[in-house]
Amino acid sequence: MVLRASRSEIVGEHNGALRVRLVTAPVDGAAHEALIRILAVAFKVSHRAVQITAGHTSKLKQVSLTGAVLEALAGLTPSAARVTLTARFKRVNIA
Repeated sequence: MVLRASRSEIVGEHNGALRVRLVTAPVDGAAHEALIRILAVAFKVSHRAVQITAGHTSKLKQVSLTGAVLEALAGLTPSAARVTLTARFKRVNIA
């Protein structure tokens, strides 16, 4: 996860994790909320279906997606298809 970027976007895969750039700063949970919003839109799920499960104070986060379809990950960017997604637990690593 890259903070204070020029625009919020999912840019692809980096070291086996999904790379996300966010405009927001890490203040009062704003970056977490922005990450949840961008993932919810990308995976076409409710923002309540996205939860940060690990890495709350780190740039590398683990996110749980409820109701997400594996094909949605491949459709984000061509390199995103290589991201490690555990379908059983529906976790995505965010770099």
